[in-house]
Amino acid sequence: MNTQRILSHFHESAELKIQSAAQLSHAIEEAVELMFAALSNGSRILACGNGGSAADCQHFSAQLVGRFERERLPLPVLALTTDTSILTAIGNDYSYQEIFSKQVQAFGQPGDVLLALSTSGNSANIVAAIDAALERDMRVVALTGKGGGAIGKLLTDADVHICVPHDRTARIKEVHLLTLHCLCDGIDVALFGGDEHD
Repeated sequence: MNTQRILSHFHESAELKIQSAAQLSHAIEEAVELMFAALSNGSRILACGNGGSAADCQHFSAQLVGRFERERLPLPVLALTTDTSILTAIGNDYSYQEIFSKQVQAFGQPGDVLLALSTSGNSANIVAAIDAALERDMRVVALTGKGGGAIGKLLTDADVHICVPHDRTARIKEVHLLTLHCLCDGIDVALFGGDEHD
């Protein structure tokens, strides 16, 4: 790999972040408000995704149960991607498509928020999880790309769709990570006020 190829990754990522800032900032603000309302009412956030998106769910959960950039009380966020016994039992006894939806049925309550990550917007198990969440009167914050796929068509006006305007998975995931950091910061500020980073 030559230097120019490396630089092209950085430039494409930076340009997409600037483009996404203009297009997605309002939706991210709506997602913060939705999550803040849930957490301040004693509800929870459940998060699901596949592969790298599963890691992003765990990263998001860790920053809210632990901390992001300030000391505060833990917040109730659960990554549905971590219990290998649940995941493999459901995958084996039912189907991989149901690994998240059954957990939403088990743990989700009206007023909770499902954070659903799918770079394509077409992951069948994420679509099933969103269906289960909507049936339980939960709200959904979906992070997608590539036009939003099936997930974009499934969401209601009460949900929030943050669709990265790009078709390349790596770039979409980079913006998803930045978006998750914006959500963490926004939740902290909404719950606990501004700080020296303002």
